[in-house]
Amino acid sequence: MSLAETTAAPAADPVPARPRSRLRAKLLGNPVALFGAALVIFFIAIAALAPVLPIPDPIATDWMAVRKGPSAAHWLGTDEIGRDLLSRMIWGAQASLLAGVVSVAIAVLLGVPLGVASGYLRGWTDAVISRITEALLAAPFLILAIALAAFLGPSLTNAMIAIGLSAMPVFIRLARAQTMAVMTEDYVESARAIGLGHLPLVGRYILPNIFAPILVQATLTIATAIIAEASLSFLGLGQQPPAPSWGSMLNIAKNFLEQAPWMALWPGIAIFLVVLGFNLLGDGLRDALDPRDG
Repeated sequence: MSLAETTAAPAADPVPARPRSRLRAKLLGNPVALFGAALVIFFIAIAALAPVLPIPDPIATDWMAVRKGPSAAHWLGTDEIGRDLLSRMIWGAQASLLAGVVSVAIAVLLGVPLGVASGYLRGWTDAVISRITEALLAAPFLILAIALAAFLGPSLTNAMIAIGLSAMPVFIRLARAQTMAVMTEDYVESARAIGLGHLPLVGRYILPNIFAPILVQATLTIATAIIAEASLSFLGLGQQPPAPSWGSMLNIAKNFLEQAPWMALWPGIAIFLVVLGFNLLGDGLRDALDPRDG
């Protein structure tokens, strides 16, 4: 090659950005996802700071301030026995977020290994797991959660277990489908050809490559779990009084919609905003982790 040809040759392509840098850039360039993340961070912050915030005791009653509207003394008003709604809203955020995160963690820890085993081992293992999964999916998610919570007994812990078990089939199906897709890749075939064991193969090649869709589904499922916890608490199957919960607050507020509409307004807005935040964040993660979007 001549000197002129060498000089005219195009410069080498720059080193591509690391995957984490690309992910960060995509998220920062998505204002909708950033808005969702801001909502999620806000609610996590107020839930975490509830013990140190200068707010009244959420279960302390004041019979001289029953069903009082928002004021300087009670920024969000009071409930039917004079408890401060701002305090109950902040402490109620702990129950809702804890239920969302813990129940989804239960669903992931149980569902993903079963889904990977089903997609990797195939045969009778796949048949048994798939039939059980299909049977669970035949029942609507919330109906199954209510049935399990009623069977286990009313408490926040049992509600989280019920929601986690009800959400588990979704992760089984997702992990199975993703595992079967990864198993067809050339690098997996090469690893199997050189005699790599089952556990190293799953840990090194399958789990890292199915992590992204699992993460997106988990983020979106947290929103569904928060709604489910509010529904169970509304029915008396979740957080038990006098401990604050947005769902139980709505249950009480339904009896005072005309006299004290603010009792239903604030927990309803809080549930809407936190669910919106997780949904927007999940959609943003899905777009950022999409391999087809360079």
